[in-house]
Amino acid sequence: MFLNSVVLVLQEALEAALLISVLLVFSKHYQIKPRWVLVSIGLGSMGALIFALNMALVSEWFDYVGQEVINALIQFSILFLLGLLVLSLSINNPFIKPNTNVIKSNLWIMVCMILLVCLAITREGSEIFIYIGGVINQPSYAQPTLAGSGIGAGIGISAGVLIYYGLLGVTRNKVTAISLSLLSLVGGNMASQAVLLLTQADWLPYSQILWDSSAQIPENSVIGHLLYALIGYEATPSLFQFSAYLGGISLILIFWLLGKLIDVPSTMALDAENTGY
Repeated sequence: MFLNSVVLVLQEALEAALLISVLLVFSKHYQIKPRWVLVSIGLGSMGALIFALNMALVSEWFDYVGQEVINALIQFSILFLLGLLVLSLSINNPFIKPNTNVIKSNLWIMVCMILLVCLAITREGSEIFIYIGGVINQPSYAQPTLAGSGIGAGIGISAGVLIYYGLLGVTRNKVTAISLSLLSLVGGNMASQAVLLLTQADWLPYSQILWDSSAQIPENSVIGHLLYALIGYEATPSLFQFSAYLGGISLILIFWLLGKLIDVPSTMALDAENTGY
């Protein structure tokens, strides 16, 4: 039970930590004050608790597939917001367009970041609350579950801190490419998970399995859980899942390239020090 708690919470925490770390790096380079993180974590935690407490009711929606449908909707929303975010970041890239490093759209970028983290924590946090809530009522499992959950959360947060400072140590001409690649993987992961959930809910038809790597890296192994959190690893992905994964990655990259083609008038310049968060 202890090890299960560590792995499960680590997986959920690592997904959120990866996203937050990358967004904080962009926030720093775009001169947006990082107080938005506290707002998004607070809202996301409340959303996760509310979602977890009402999961039984939500599960009855849409002919008893509400949990799958709502989670898929959250994941598609994250993907959509990621696309809007990278579009705004690309339009106003301070490394490529020096005259637009402090512009009015910083407010929109900040709002996108808040919504992204809020939705991510709501989704990941609700899983943690449900897991802990289901085990905590059994006295013999309470202590190892809480201890394991605390260690898993601590490792996930530590990994996020390492990713953040690791990216800050990268040269300017590489940090954008690496951060964009990580956001693309998050987008592909969201799309793939959403398709899997809608398939389980019979909202999408089943498709053929492309490969089976469960013998090499089982999904329920520690490495499998970590790869799932980082790159959306699936041992037996279907054709639809794999297509959605590639589609999610492509969407993020296309929005970034599209932003490069859009010119922002210099009259839109605004001192980023006035940004509220």
